[in-house]
Amino acid sequence: MLKAGTGRVDISPRKSMFLWGYPHVERMSTGVNDPLYVTALCLDDGDCKTIAIVADVLFVTAQQTAECRRRIAERAGVPGAHVMISTTHTHSAPVTCTVLAMTGDPVVPKPEAEYVEQLIQGITDAACEAVEAVEPAELAVASAQVDGVGCNRLDPDGPRDPEAGLLIVRRSADKSLLAVQMIYSMHPTVMHEDSTLASSDFPGYTRQQIESEMPGCRVIYQNGPCGNLSPRYHVKAQTFAEAERLGNRLAGFVLDAIRSVQDIDYSSEISVSGRHVRVPLNARAYPCFSEAEKKLEEAVAEYERLKAENAGHGPVRTAECVTFGAEEVVTMARAQADGTLAEFKKQYAEAEVQVLCAGDLCIAGLPGEWFVEYSLDIKKQVDGKIFVAALTNGDLQGYITTKGAKGYEASLSLFPPAAGELLVDAALSLMWTGGR
Repeated sequence: MLKAGTGRVDISPRKSMFLWGYPHVERMSTGVNDPLYVTALCLDDGDCKTIAIVADVLFVTAQQTAECRRRIAERAGVPGAHVMISTTHTHSAPVTCTVLAMTGDPVVPKPEAEYVEQLIQGITDAACEAVEAVEPAELAVASAQVDGVGCNRLDPDGPRDPEAGLLIVRRSADKSLLAVQMIYSMHPTVMHEDSTLASSDFPGYTRQQIESEMPGCRVIYQNGPCGNLSPRYHVKAQTFAEAERLGNRLAGFVLDAIRSVQDIDYSSEISVSGRHVRVPLNARAYPCFSEAEKKLEEAVAEYERLKAENAGHGPVRTAECVTFGAEEVVTMARAQADGTLAEFKKQYAEAEVQVLCAGDLCIAGLPGEWFVEYSLDIKKQVDGKIFVAALTNGDLQGYITTKGAKGYEASLSLFPPAAGELLVDAALSLMWTGGR
């Protein structure tokens, strides 16, 4: 018989800290708009436990994941293969790791050891709280079809994933909602560099709205592959009111889907499992320094042209990001020339792919920021219920783009699309190994 429990820990900065996600701005926090949380869900079938954990930060590294798993195993006895650690990818939280491409920006600091420890301990405590809180429960799987929150930021008519995958857990005793684990693919970038308040952006408002409508419930919000998705073409302003509007809109679709689930859809006869594998990866080569500088000049010229022509927020912001990316490629080209990149690549010689299963649902966890086409492809290839979470168990130094992709994401990615194909194959293999 299934049991389930949740845990939550506040990881908001305890002092003024640099808010990470946008370049060239000394963005020191002046307060907290909404708490940064770690939220965890433990599922226990009597023989096996799994824990899904999400932190309101930009990235969690493979090294941080390993340390969290070590502490969780020591305290709660749950093995690492059964512990999935993700981030919402908010761009309004403290620095948690070093991204080599950003080291050329003098305003971006190194991560503070004190905050990294706060993050690791918060993840550990939330997970252990969830394990200790388990009670008899029932589970259902559903999905919501979402629109009006964002789209493909490189091409407004390009691919996106409208599905918000939902794992819904209710208490057996009184049928009240205990948890909703949701996976939705969209960059949380309503708030920009002019905001100095820590925030989980629109996902925080989604979480808040669902929990206020469903008292006693906690939302575990995982971000799906969203490397080329954002609210860029849907926002009316870069304000907390706008983040709340979009967050509440997403919550509305989710709440409608939850309310449509029937009693017959819930079951307590659920088995859970977790599997993971590490996949060797080969990093890409970057252009020479002079070529990178030339591309930067071209990017700046195009950005200035679009601004002068008043081309609109979406195109201008896209061109501005291309400029940021071109600057970062110059940094990578310099690191390639002086040998720094070669040493850095050793830390990313392999990457983890993980699958957590509950009944006939599989949730695949991929590290780093992925273009949405990958998750759409996985869903097409799997005959069954499958949700795909990104930004899980590692950072990969940023993006996994598709073949032929252009823009700043493709130019600065540490790994070529072939790496994405390898990791997708590994995810599919893990699912099929489990009898799918």
